[in-house]
Amino acid sequence: MELVYAVCVGFMSTCGIFLMLRGHTFTLVIGLTLLSYAVNLFLFASGGLTIGAPAVLSSSENYADPLPQALVLTAIVIGFAMTAFAVILAMRGRADLGSDHVDGIEPFDPLAEDKSQ
Repeated sequence: MELVYAVCVGFMSTCGIFLMLRGHTFTLVIGLTLLSYAVNLFLFASGGLTIGAPAVLSSSENYADPLPQALVLTAIVIGFAMTAFAVILAMRGRADLGSDHVDGIEPFDPLAEDKSQ
């Protein structure tokens, strides 16, 4: 179970970083969101993966640590606000610059030029 969880967190982190390194703002926002999801899963797993255990101390010996759950809940709210801000910023940049590229200028692509000449 832990191996599958670790592979999922690693895969989401890898995809998030790959998308963040792309040149367009939409893929940057998607990459940031994926990376924040991976961090949330990592924080949640740091409390230990216990099934059916209460979140607070009770008379039982088996309990889940409530701190990572509170951190993940806070990170979800902050991640939503960050995503909304990044989307608005990307929309404003697209409207002002007329391009979706992070620098505002599309790089020259020699393979995309018209070859009908």
